[in-house]
This record gives sequence, structure tokens and C-alpha cells, in this order.
Amino acid sequence: MEIKNVGVLGCGLMGSGIAQVAARAGYPTVVREVSQDLLDKGLKRIEGFLKKGVEKGKVTREEMAKAQGNIKGTLKLEDLAGSDIVIEAIVEDLDIKNEVLQTIDGICPQKTIFATNTSSLTVTAMARATRRPERVIGLHFFNPVPLMKLVEVVRTILTDENAFQAAFRFVKSLGKEPIAAKDNSGFIVNLLLVPYLLDAIRALEHGVASVEDIDKGMQLGCGYPMGPLTLLDFVGLDTTCRIANIMFEEYRETRYAPPPLLRKMVLAGYYGRKSGKGFYDYSGENPVPSDFLVLGR
Repeated sequence: MEIKNVGVLGCGLMGSGIAQVAARAGYPTVVREVSQDLLDKGLKRIEGFLKKGVEKGKVTREEMAKAQGNIKGTLKLEDLAGSDIVIEAIVEDLDIKNEVLQTIDGICPQKTIFATNTSSLTVTAMARATRRPERVIGLHFFNPVPLMKLVEVVRTILTDENAFQAAFRFVKSLGKEPIAAKDNSGFIVNLLLVPYLLDAIRALEHGVASVEDIDKGMQLGCGYPMGPLTLLDFVGLDTTCRIANIMFEEYRETRYAPPPLLRKMVLAGYYGRKSGKGFYDYSGENPVPSDFLVLGR
């Protein structure tokens, strides 16, 4: 099948990015949110991202206008009925995702492919919540969606080959690089990344080195663009903790268990960049290690 029209469930950080890249690739795109306030924020985020592209000379004003013209915001699930693919990018909660998928299952025609942007939940559990399990796949985009090239295309043991290939071609048409993954919690990237990030927290807990030296060691020693604790602050400590919990429930391996320090920081509201404080304090001109994490205190 050929994908001509795109629907996106959720206009948050990930949903707005997915809607933006689909619209820029020329697809008429309908993005749905649960409230006008959230929808307006998401559409404003898209506008701001495109404007920065124009300022940097990476997007022309004509391309920006065309992309915005391809996007329609809505509060009605019924407006997704004409979509050839609906990409779900809502809260990482299986019950909520399944409830929404069950609703649109009765709205969209049987040919419509349902894709989930989950980073850790089992796609099969979502597929079984619908009457089209063979047409439910994972499309795991990475943040920030307009800049990150990779998309994990996830097939379950129920996935129809034609639906998988259509989704794979669709990702390529967005200018992204798709990789195929089986339906394992964490897929490829998080399966390998999450234990690394949690080990960095454990190293800090055990007094192996300071926040700055752990980050500097992995940057300069392994050539990573940023250290693990900086990356944790960027991703969000609450997000990482939630993903780690899901993966630990799936595999029951200690390497996926959130360390006590991570749990305490989340309880304290220290989520990283989005809260202004995580492993680093972002209240000043430049980030500095949070005072409660300084060795010797």
C-alpha cells in the first residue's frame, strides 16, 4: 500500500516533531491533542522550529509555509479517519495507549496502519488491543525528531510483511534512516543505552568519580558527543526512570533496575534540563554539577 495521508496522536515534544517531518516531506498531516492549549503549544513549537531553520538557512520561507499548510490541528479523533497511517505519540502508559488505539480502531478503515512511538513498551500488547494486530507496528523516533536521523521500525510476531514494508518506505520518504527491530522492550537503542546510563549513575553513587569527570571520561575516552549524566539530564530523569522500570519488569535483570539515587532525584522533582536541575544545575549562565552531588558532601 502507499501512504498518502498521515495522522499523529499527540502534539507534545515527540508528536509535534513527527507531525513536522511528515508535513515537510509533503504529507497532509492531521495532529490531534486532548485540549486546545496543548494543541496550540505543539503547533507553536513546530512554528518555532521551522523559523530557526529559516534563520539558519536550512529551510526556505516557501518550505516553511508549505509545511505549515500541510498540518491540520484537531481535538477530534474522528478527523484521523482519512489517514493511511496513524502514529501514536502520547504518554508512555500502556492502558492509556490501548484505550486510544481501541477508539480509533473503530474510526479508521481496516487498511490504516497504526504505529506507536513507544520507546520501551511492548508493541504486541498494543496490537492485541485492536482488531488489526497485523497492521500495528512500532515507529520509534528520537528526540529532537526533526534533527535525529534514526527511526526504529519494530515488527511483532503478528505484523503483516506488507504493512512493515510500507512503514519502512514511509520512514525513508521522511528523509530518515530506518532500522528493523524485533518487538523486545527497548528495541535496539534503549536495550543497549539504558544500562549504560544507569551504570553511570551507579558509578557516581559509589564515589568512583565526580559528575564532570564521569562525563568527560566518556566524551574524551569513547568519543561520545556528550557524557552519560549530561544525556540523562537532556532525556529527563523521570523519563529514564519510567523506561528503566518498564524494562526491568520485562527482563527482571538488575542492570535495568533504576538506582536509588535516580529514584530519589525523581521524587525530589530534579528531572534535568526541563526542571532546571538534575545532575547539573541550569540556573546560572553555564551548567554546573548540582551541589548535593559534589563529592565529599
